[in-house]
Amino acid sequence: MSNYLITGASGGMGRALSRRLIESGHNVWGIDKTPIGNTSTSSGDARASTRSDPFPTDPFPTAHDPDGTDPDAARPDFFCASPNYHFIQADITDREALVAAAERVQAEIVTEQREKAEPGLDAIVNMAGIYDLYSLAEIEESRFMHDFDVNLFGMYRVNQLFLPLLRPRGRIIIISSELAPLDPLPFTGIYALTKTAVEKYACALRMELQLLGHPVVVVRPGAVATDLLPVSVTRLNDFCDSTRLYPLPSDRFRRIVNRVESRSIPPERLASRVVRALNARRPRLVYNINRNPLLRLLDLLPARLRLFIIKRILS
Repeated sequence: MSNYLITGASGGMGRALSRRLIESGHNVWGIDKTPIGNTSTSSGDARASTRSDPFPTDPFPTAHDPDGTDPDAARPDFFCASPNYHFIQADITDREALVAAAERVQAEIVTEQREKAEPGLDAIVNMAGIYDLYSLAEIEESRFMHDFDVNLFGMYRVNQLFLPLLRPRGRIIIISSELAPLDPLPFTGIYALTKTAVEKYACALRMELQLLGHPVVVVRPGAVATDLLPVSVTRLNDFCDSTRLYPLPSDRFRRIVNRVESRSIPPERLASRVVRALNARRPRLVYNINRNPLLRLLDLLPARLRLFIIKRILS
């Protein structure tokens, strides 16, 4: 039996991975803003709260299982009934809440596994994140900063505070994006910037934690059929309806995004790839899954040619 911490645990990817690990007999501590099955607010961006109002108004709302097809969202009893699942409502942008969460996890692990010589976490899986889409020339500063606070700074807080709980050779898994190593496309800049920063953070963290015996693994998925896909459509439509600078290009970009996201994979496939990274004796530095061949081909072109093609398509 191993112990795993998963952020963004109530999102589609977090639910799939949690279920997979629980069914294999492992313990999961899940951190998210919303318990599984609660649709009063979203869990797509994993921004939780432990303050007096447990479900505050979300300035950037997302959808939670809007079509009702997610069995884990509709049947939270699997997780509620499992003694191996421990849910913690905590905000990854709130350091005090994460400090309390780390103390709770440490106390519960020590209590439940006193017989083990070195009780602790076997891995920290960073799945929490927020998807956003807007033009860099028009996006509000508060929104720009908030995206970094969730996608990058929240991950930094979690890893720093829970690192002391890792067992020897315990590893850190970081969910990135296939867009991270590519040059950003128009209007995906804010999301691509945060994920590129996440990759540099992961590389720097890997350099340091290897000295302590902890592997750092990056997983880069393409489109995954979770709560975030309808969220991306909502944000794209919001941008197309509100932009003043790019009315025609944004409408054409909408059609391109719809084609790209039609190549999505179920979250269970991503969960399988993460499990492989968790179980590997010598895990890869990076695991790729569902990469879009057209995006990869475009990125191989010379920069000026790539700019010319994008301008012709969107103009």
